[in-house]
Amino acid sequence: IANRLLPGWRTMAMRQTPLTCSGHTRPVVDLAFSGITPYGYFLISACKDGKPMLRQGDTGDWIGTFLGHKGAVWGATLNTDATKAATAAADFTAKVWDAVSGDEVLTLAHKHIVKTVTFTQDSNCLLTGGNDKLLRIYDLSNPEAAPQEIAGHSSAIKKALWCNNDKQILSASEDKTIRLWDRSSMEEVKTLTFDTSVSSMEYVADGEILVITYGKTIAFYNALSLDLIKLVEAPAPINSASLHPEKDFFVAGGEDFKLYKFDYSTKEELESYKGHFGPVHCVRFSPDGELYASGSEDGTLRLWQTAVGKTYGLWKCVLPEDLGAENSEQLYTAPEIKA
Repeated sequence: IANRLLPGWRTMAMRQTPLTCSGHTRPVVDLAFSGITPYGYFLISACKDGKPMLRQGDTGDWIGTFLGHKGAVWGATLNTDATKAATAAADFTAKVWDAVSGDEVLTLAHKHIVKTVTFTQDSNCLLTGGNDKLLRIYDLSNPEAAPQEIAGHSSAIKKALWCNNDKQILSASEDKTIRLWDRSSMEEVKTLTFDTSVSSMEYVADGEILVITYGKTIAFYNALSLDLIKLVEAPAPINSASLHPEKDFFVAGGEDFKLYKFDYSTKEELESYKGHFGPVHCVRFSPDGELYASGSEDGTLRLWQTAVGKTYGLWKCVLPEDLGAENSEQLYTAPEIKA
């Protein structure tokens, strides 16, 4: 009988147990991972409490809080080697930080709320966008110089990203468009127009894939041609989606508090998980693809295992043989991470 029970026990052991990262006091609206560094990889979160946080990416352990903004922080990013951070805020500034010491390096004044920030691969330039409808490129080696400005959007810019080895820029706006720009000529190359405002945009450099969400739709485009690759409909309005580095599946989160995992090739929904107590605003895979992080209206970040049951970071898979029946609820545990 014991042997017959074992498959069921194993299934119980495979329950997804997210790590909860607390510390923020308001909704978490953006998050980003660094690349893989000699010290592991890192995670930064943007929150309406105005206090972006840096964490160890694989465990969620709090490292520090960047103090200095005087309003909600809408966007946050790290450079590849996690030595610099940048944040976009409602106090009409973008800030650049030393991500090792936590010190503020630069404050870049804007004319309105800043929503998005992103570094070039060499960390020398910062791209910003926000409610004044302009894209700005700052030369961080010469911060006193006026930034290059690119106009064209007719409403607030939600997200702006470098693509094509930093030779081009992708921007998503409340004007229901995504636009591709040439960096050297500063000209618009192509525009995608939607029936509703785009809620998120992710750029995958390997394969030049653009992942966008609007309404209940998750759409994949070629980032260079802006040709549609595929569309997937989710069960609820989606705020964010992320494609796994190996491109075998993608995750999405939105208004029903759940996280969905889909097969990228078949578009089939594989799993859905509820852990948050409010809408999910942002979700991203880690650079090694072992986990994905979500940020929510509930003020928490949660880290979810890509392969449930694998020993990784703070997750330890305990086999059923090691536990008695009275401990069956503890088959697969993960601690809460506090700031």
